[in-house]
Amino acid sequence: MSYFAAAAVRDESGWTAAEVNLRGVTDLDEVAERLRDVDQDADLSLLFVEAEDAYLVILRLDEGEDLRVFGSDSAYAEESRLGALLVGDLKASVTGLDEIEESRPAGGDEESDQPAVDPEADPVGEADILADLGIPAAKLLALCTHEGMLPADVTAEICAVLGCADEVEELREV
Repeated sequence: MSYFAAAAVRDESGWTAAEVNLRGVTDLDEVAERLRDVDQDADLSLLFVEAEDAYLVILRLDEGEDLRVFGSDSAYAEESRLGALLVGDLKASVTGLDEIEESRPAGGDEESDQPAVDPEADPVGEADILADLGIPAAKLLALCTHEGMLPADVTAEICAVLGCADEVEELREV
């Protein structure tokens, strides 16, 4: 299964981005170590792992510590070794998904601008992983469960809010 892994790290001078190679990682601690290697002194480090235009995993380190993880769909753990490594231990589904599903029509509504919710998505982990950065859990869940949104689209939306969209987009063009 192919993937794209981009780190966005912030220090006192602003955001920088780097592609991260996850080949050969054996556990989540090793993934966190590769994220730390991007900038040992970063105040905030985020890793966006997009797989097969279907799955997104966001990992976060604050000052190199306290790894937090969010996955757009638990099915990724069943689809690949990397998916199992990143989200396999996130057994409990996130909270807040039910209220998003209830607030929108399952098939979309031609009369409204409410997007359809993907009924197959099963997000896992910490949906509030970006709440202090301006993306509350409900917004992250809505992005990830919006039918037709690719992981790259979700990453782009998040990075636009954070102010690192150009840095991450440059990695895609290489």
